[in-house]
This record gives sequence, structure tokens and C-alpha cells, in this order.
Amino acid sequence: MSDINTSRPADVSNFFVAGINYKKTDAETRGQFAINSDQYENIINLAPSFKLDAFFILSTCNRTEIFGFAECPSQLIALLCTQTKGDENTFTDLAYVKNGEAAISHLFNVGAGLDSQILGDYEIIGQLKQAVKFSKERGFINCFLERLVNSVLQASKTIKNDTSLSGGTVSVSFAAVQYIKESIVIDADKKILLIGTGKIGRNICKNLVDYLGTTNITLVNRSIEKAAGLAAELNLNYAPISELADQIAAADIILAATNAGEPTILRSQLANMGNKLIIDLSVPNNVEASVREMPGITLVNVDELAKLKDDTLKRREAETPKAKMIIAAQMADFMEWHQMRKNAPALNAIKIKLTEIHTLLKLTFPNAGPTCPVMNADEKIQRVINGIANKMRSQNQQGCHYIEAINEFINVSVVKN
Repeated sequence: MSDINTSRPADVSNFFVAGINYKKTDAETRGQFAINSDQYENIINLAPSFKLDAFFILSTCNRTEIFGFAECPSQLIALLCTQTKGDENTFTDLAYVKNGEAAISHLFNVGAGLDSQILGDYEIIGQLKQAVKFSKERGFINCFLERLVNSVLQASKTIKNDTSLSGGTVSVSFAAVQYIKESIVIDADKKILLIGTGKIGRNICKNLVDYLGTTNITLVNRSIEKAAGLAAELNLNYAPISELADQIAAADIILAATNAGEPTILRSQLANMGNKLIIDLSVPNNVEASVREMPGITLVNVDELAKLKDDTLKRREAETPKAKMIIAAQMADFMEWHQMRKNAPALNAIKIKLTEIHTLLKLTFPNAGPTCPVMNADEKIQRVINGIANKMRSQNQQGCHYIEAINEFINVSVVKN
């Protein structure tokens, strides 16, 4: 575990995000830089050797981003790429790097769904929480990151409650169901296979049941207990991973939603198996690329699903200005908190100095009477500190305020005849 001083103020100028997303890369390329739990664990263990102690990694089907504190962003990129199939140079060529307030703003937009491949996709917020939890449990979330993420979550919640940005039923998982409805007539005989019952898999599964009106669905997962639990919850079928080839052969529609590092569905498993619709929601891809060339096979990935447009998305686009206003307000509150936290050491030093001056005044005026009182020291010191804090926030002149505070305290503490 990293030995982080979570109480120290962090310099926003050393806060970076470096990442790739769907805007410049396709699913296959993003798959080369996807990070699973084992890789994340290895990155955490290597972080001290890269002189990094506060960061988290957000890796989803449409992005891989590392947020954290560093002397320069290349440290974060180099650490990330120790565990990726893709190399550091490729990532750097494709990556966007944002610093300071621009990096903070980016995280707010990601958390709100404004930067999602499908506008307003609310699934990102659960993925963000999980990413931060992973780093926090291992001691790599400092006070700045914790406060920032909490602010992002609050902004996201307000946007969801007060706007229609995430209204309707548009997400990657729903887009998959929408594609099925438009492509195939679903009846009781159509067999659906879902591989992977993690968070995305669960969402897809519920959408399949709700919007296709079928329970002829078989779940397969590496952990059979998870597949069995979801199957019991929704009255579906499940099978062990050892029967995957047989389940692929029997299914008319196959959805892959795992985080496996290598393809789960192979060309050899589909030879002479007739017509099938396969939807690959995984990054890296879980379906062997050559499957797309096979007769009778229709293969769709997350990038193709994201191109689906409907009236729901148009309504969401109209809500974007409201969402941005909420983000601006929440971000301003966060930056005010950060500025005050930066000033805390100076304010504490001023308070110590004023306390020393108070002691000196008591020694200088040991018999001070009503016409020359030493005034309520604790209250007077705090009043001076509060005033200086407000000026620091608005004017950012710590040195001048330090002298001003001492002068003010002396002037008001000793009343001359």
C-alpha cells in the first residue's frame, strides 16, 4: 500500500488525465489498452517505482484514462502501458492529455455522460465509482481526488434528477437490444446466449427480458455462481463455461460482455452453424475478428451500436446546456474548496503567530485594566483569520495578508487611553 499523506494540499498544476477514447480510436485499438482488474493490481504495485502515489484508471468499452498527480503526464502513461498490449508510443500518439482545471472539467463531463459514446449514458457513473474504489482500497486516492470524485458524483446526480440528459432508455446495453429488435423477429424459439454477467451483462440481461419479452436466454459466466444467481432472479437458464461451445452452437443470438483479455468466441466454434447474430460489447473484443467474414454471421461491436440515433438522443442533446450549467456551479465550489485548502498552511501559521503575540501582550500589559484590556483572544484571532481567509480566496496574496493580520490583531487587541 502506498504511504500517502492524504492531508497535504495537492497542487492542481500537477493533476493530469491522459487517455484514449472512441473519438480517435476504434474498438480494436482501444482493446489494446483496456485494463482489467489483474492489470490494475499490477499497475498499483508498480506505481511507487514510477514515483506516483495518487491516481485511478477508468477503463470501459469506449475509453481508457488515467487520472492522477505527476511531475509530467509521461509518468502516468508509462505506468499504464506497462500492462497493456499496446505500446507507450502508440498510446501517446493517440492520447489526449489535459492538465489542471482542464483535467478537472474533463472528469466532470465524463461523469455526467457528456463525453460518452452515447450521450447521457449513465452506466459510466458506476464504472467511475468502481475505478476509484479500487485505487482507494489500495491507498492511492488522496484528499484532492476523493473530494473531486465526490463533487463529480454530486454533479452527475443533480443532472440526472434535474435534467433529462439521461432520460429515456439509451445506453450501450439498450442499444444492443434495440438492434436485435430491428434485425430479428423474436419468438419463443429464438435462443439467446449471454456471455458475461458483470455490471454491463446484468444491464443487458434485464433489457433483454424487459424489451424483448423473452426468457429463452442462457447465461454463461466464468463464475457459475454469478450466472446462477442472475438466472434465478430473472427466471432464465444458465450453463457452466465448460459448455460454452455447445451453447454457441445452439444459440441464434449471442451477446458477449466479458472482460477477457483474449477472444471468447472463435471462428472454429461457428463453422457450419447457420445464421447467427453476434453482438460484441467487450473491449478488448471477445469475438475473433475473422468471424465477421463468415457466411451467415452478422457481427456488431460497440462502435457500430453507438451510431444508432433516435428521438431520445435528440431530446438529450437539448438538455446539454442545463447539464453544463450544473457542472460549472459544482466545479466552482470544488475549486473554492481547493483554494482554501491551499491556503490552510498559511492560515495556520498566522494563527500560531497571533497566539504568540497574544501571549506577548499579556506579558507586556500584565495589569491591563478596563481602559486597556487584552480582548477575548480566541474569538479575536478567529475573527481575524476568517477575514484574512476571505481576502486570500478573492485576492490570493498570502504574504501581504500575513502582515495585515498581525497589524490588525495588535491594533484591536490593545486599546490605548
